[in-house]
Amino acid sequence: MRILFLEDEEAIRGFVRINLKRNGMEVTEAEDGETALALAKAAVPPFDIALLDVMLPTISGFEVCEQLRQLFPRMGIVMLTAKSQEEDKIRGLELGADDYVQKPFSPGELIARLHALKRRMMPYGDEQQAGAGDVERELRRFVRQAARDPS
Repeated sequence: MRILFLEDEEAIRGFVRINLKRNGMEVTEAEDGETALALAKAAVPPFDIALLDVMLPTISGFEVCEQLRQLFPRMGIVMLTAKSQEEDKIRGLELGADDYVQKPFSPGELIARLHALKRRMMPYGDEQQAGAGDVERELRRFVRQAARDPS
């Protein structure tokens, strides 16, 4: 699982990075919103999930969330923040976040939420995502089969 992790505090970034990597995730880090957006735009293939802090020095995690959702409609987005007000949670979810994890949090819960989000995003598994390529393959298979058995 490829994770874009936006967090301005190095201590938190290090703690989360270690836990994500221990669980087999590929982590790309950004300490500000502008860098996170640039990394997301340049990533090939796109990130599976963005893990976003809300309170940042320049553009907020809310703004990053909104832009990522517009650019990458299928990307999972999890807000990771100390903001606990209901209005903040609602705002994040309305801007496109899929989940909202409040600091302090348990690394185990964060990992479980990321895995759950990935399962919801890819119900057919990594190797069998529904898409145009699958439809084209099935159509070619059907045509080959029809050519062999014209009845």
